[in-house]
Amino acid sequence: MMEAGEEMERVLKKRQVLLFFVLLGIAEAGSTLRRYSVEEEAENGFFVVNLLKDLGLEVEELAARGPRVISKGKKLNLEFSRQTGDLLLREKLDREELCGPAEPCVIPFQVLLENPLQIFQAELQIGDINDHSPVFLDKEIILKISEMAASGTTFLIERAQDLDVGSNGLQTYTISPNFYFHLKLQDSPDGTVLPQLVLDKVLDREEQSEIRLILTAIDGGIPPRSGTALVLIEVLDINDNAPTFSKIRYEVQVPENNPVGSQVAVVSARDLDIGDYGQIVYSFSQASEDIRKTFRMNATSGEILLAKTLDFESIQTYTVSVQATDGGGLSGSSVVFIQVMDLNDNSPELTVSTLNNHIPENSPETVVAVFSVADPDSGDNGKIVCSIQEDLPFILKPSVENFYTLVTNTALDRETRSQYNITITITDLGTPRLTTQHTIIVQVSDVNDNAPTFTETSYTLFVQENNSPALHIGTISATDSDSGSNAHITYSLLPTHDPQLALSSLISINADNGQLFALRSLDYEALQTFEFRVGATDQGSPALNSQVLVRVLMLDGNDNAPFVLYPLQNASAPCTELLPRAAEPDYLVTKVVAVDRDSGQNAWLSFQLLKATEPGLFSVWAHNGEVRTSRLLSERDAPKHRLLLLVKDNGDPQRSASVTLHVLVVDGFSQPYLPLPEVARDPTLEEDSLTLYLVIALASVSSLFLLSVLLFVGVKLCRRARTASLGGCSVPEGHFPGHLVDISGAGTLSQSYQYEVCLMGDSSGTSDFKFLQPVHPSSLPQCSGKEIVENSTLRNSLGFNHY
Repeated sequence: MMEAGEEMERVLKKRQVLLFFVLLGIAEAGSTLRRYSVEEEAENGFFVVNLLKDLGLEVEELAARGPRVISKGKKLNLEFSRQTGDLLLREKLDREELCGPAEPCVIPFQVLLENPLQIFQAELQIGDINDHSPVFLDKEIILKISEMAASGTTFLIERAQDLDVGSNGLQTYTISPNFYFHLKLQDSPDGTVLPQLVLDKVLDREEQSEIRLILTAIDGGIPPRSGTALVLIEVLDINDNAPTFSKIRYEVQVPENNPVGSQVAVVSARDLDIGDYGQIVYSFSQASEDIRKTFRMNATSGEILLAKTLDFESIQTYTVSVQATDGGGLSGSSVVFIQVMDLNDNSPELTVSTLNNHIPENSPETVVAVFSVADPDSGDNGKIVCSIQEDLPFILKPSVENFYTLVTNTALDRETRSQYNITITITDLGTPRLTTQHTIIVQVSDVNDNAPTFTETSYTLFVQENNSPALHIGTISATDSDSGSNAHITYSLLPTHDPQLALSSLISINADNGQLFALRSLDYEALQTFEFRVGATDQGSPALNSQVLVRVLMLDGNDNAPFVLYPLQNASAPCTELLPRAAEPDYLVTKVVAVDRDSGQNAWLSFQLLKATEPGLFSVWAHNGEVRTSRLLSERDAPKHRLLLLVKDNGDPQRSASVTLHVLVVDGFSQPYLPLPEVARDPTLEEDSLTLYLVIALASVSSLFLLSVLLFVGVKLCRRARTASLGGCSVPEGHFPGHLVDISGAGTLSQSYQYEVCLMGDSSGTSDFKFLQPVHPSSLPQCSGKEIVENSTLRNSLGFNHY
């Protein structure tokens, strides 16, 4: 047993030595550092360089190596063409954003070749262009100068800020022409130019208490850019002692986790003057915008406080110039050097460069992921240890530059396990230790061997007619026992074999969940039922599908009101029914015929008499619409009657239609004039007009009597002459005026009737109609002095069909 253990230990050592030399070779292969350059603000798609030669590859083998560009820290949005090997920009680069004032601006990146794994190190140098103008943080610079200041005295002015660097940065200043000052430029230790005002002529406050000058800052770009500020000089009374700081340089160390508002440092200055000239005000001098946002100064106590949280990973040191100014305008300056102390406040970061989380089962060693780790902290706070769970068939292989490769250790079997949750744990060595975990879910791929199965063999859906468009009428559901895309089901409507059924205009289906929708309002009267098929297809390769029959049954709604076929209500002349005054009770006057397009109880019709001139004279049978008399007619009954009937169905809500009947009561054919049927008037109007008619009638009687006597003889002679010319039974035309309205075709009786009408004449020349019972044409009686007039002849003569 001991010999076997020693043998195993020697094998493991040999493997470790072999792995060391392999990784060393990979690191040396990617250790050559190449530098490329591009100017900032280059457009998207700008060509940087062709990397084929530097990578030592041909165009044909480039795509197979799986190249990709990776950058850490400050991200470079670069695109690497696998077809040509060109390195292109994917967005504009801002040098000031990426590097700030640092010069040169160099950002490293790597080109990762996956098959086999190789990392190519490179740098991109971003050149500066003159895209920023000098800017004064204070648009108005106030200087308080004593009138006793001697000629040659120098006054420091707030400098301008320019984000550009090199020759594009700030180069010089100019001052507007004046009698008192000229501008002197002084180089600072950090290489910037500081403007100073030099007094040429002694000031006299009584002569001029305020001087305004324009200070212009100019950079070295082509063309140059500039910025201006107003210098306001207030002339003060004499002040002969300037404030003096206790230290020329202050140095402090501040932990990066200090809270906002905490004290950073305290500066102190002394002025030998007294009164207002001895009152000192502290302020920042030549401070950048970043310093003003990070710190604030207590003008009275000289205390520097933290205005924003510090971050060692962003800025490690600050150099803050402070100024002490007394009431007379004299000032002294000092420098505070602030060093930010690093703490382990950043957890390690993991960046996945390549991820393949769908692994076919029974595959050999396969790369699952390539990732890099980083920690922005410094020292032990930035050192990282990486690991995964031990009970998984995967291993981590370290590479160069903090890169790791996650690969399968053995072939995977989906039937044993279809999914693996791999947790990558990275821990730094700081105090306290910080840990970051990243989980990768690996799916073992399946083959598509199961078609979708519907939950039912067929579907029957019921839809109420007059539905709203886009109504959800049902859901078709199918399942697939496969996994992943093989189990993702898409639903569709299959073409129908009925050319009369426009299915695409009636029904739509949600391809994702099988919900069926009615595209428009459906009408039961137009379409009672229809069928179609729905297909379910998975997304496997090859795709499998199945189909099911769907039957839609329409439910009728009461959406149609009854329609009156007879009598027609839109005729040009109202329909008039004739009623003999001698009609017996239960005499059939007419029959109202109506239909309803709905079905079932929605089409069950009933009839109701709503209103009549004589309420008790007529009745309506509720189920067949027959209008009959309820009693015998009397002389007091009106000759004209108007009946208003209501036809209603049995639906919910109930719908109805109304019909108006005009009934004319006739005594016999001997009536000299059959008045036209009229629409019933308002009874109150008839009562009002009756009195007027009586007055007119009484006034006319006398005149008509005299006229009748004069015409009597003439009429007598005319009748004798006409009787002699006809030679038989004749119809006196004077008894049937020609202006009667023809309402032929408006009757309701189904049989053809004939009436025996006798025109009787005597020696006096008078004649009358005699109403007899209707007889069949085959049994017409024979009588002398009488003529038989058929229904058609009587209709044309009288202007009506029947009574």
